[in-house]
Amino acid sequence: MTRLTEEQMVALWKEHTDLEFVTRDAETTVATMSPHNSVNHVPVMTGGRGSEGLLKFYGTHFIPKMPADTGLRLLARTVGADRLVDEFVLSFTHDRVMDWMLPGVAPTHRKVEIPVVVVVQFEAGRLSSERIYWDQASVLVQIGLLERGRLPVTGVEQVRKFEDDSLPSNELIDRLT
Repeated sequence: MTRLTEEQMVALWKEHTDLEFVTRDAETTVATMSPHNSVNHVPVMTGGRGSEGLLKFYGTHFIPKMPADTGLRLLARTVGADRLVDEFVLSFTHDRVMDWMLPGVAPTHRKVEIPVVVVVQFEAGRLSSERIYWDQASVLVQIGLLERGRLPVTGVEQVRKFEDDSLPSNELIDRLT
């Protein structure tokens, strides 16, 4: 069994994300993954399992549905035995139907920024799984489908606090209690 060093895991993850977001090639993206792979976008349960399932997902629902201005800003990375965890900001303009994040939602042309955590597992020298987490309520607030009102939800201010820990805490408590 091939076990990757921390540097090799980081390099393979960078290659994988470049293939997703820069090159935008489903086949070579999936080629970075082990045959027994899986991707799960936890808030909306989109993704796939196995090379065939992920080729379909990446080629139909993810890569071609990615807004052109999509950006990733890394905040922190933790690397351990066969695992990498990235905390980053995902930003984009909702200019197309995004099956993988907002299935069935027509473009709102609004800018979105959200904190995201991805847990990547490696096996036999390849990526074997990705579990991706974000606050779907924040996305819905930012595209105008969810009103804050008396709901305990936030929008882009999540990103501001995520990137700058000196910003105030407990604003929802103050607003809603």
